[in-house]
Amino acid sequence: MDKIFLNDLKIDTIIGIYDWERETLQTLNFDLEMDWNIRKAADSDDIADTLDYGAIAQTIVSFVEKSRYQLIETLAEDLCGLLLKKYPIPKLKLTLSKPVELHGKNMAKIVIERSNK
Repeated sequence: MDKIFLNDLKIDTIIGIYDWERETLQTLNFDLEMDWNIRKAADSDDIADTLDYGAIAQTIVSFVEKSRYQLIETLAEDLCGLLLKKYPIPKLKLTLSKPVELHGKNMAKIVIERSNK
């Protein structure tokens, strides 16, 4: 299967369990890997035959900016569900990173894979 990638999408939102996190915008980073057969689009050279990653990016930005989740796990799960419902993506892998301060400045990161099966 071919892959379409959308990487380093940075979005500010409210996320976290601590009081200060509920009052401060944090920048989350998103990377997507989407299964997609690109042959039809390659033959036609028409955006109608591929995944419109611009539209997908706008869907992600709109959803995440409005969200107010406590856990990145819940945000990731709900975002994948939305993308699989709205777009004909057979399978996707989402990597979501959040800045944290555990021992200096670090990143918490999760990777989930979901499909339309």
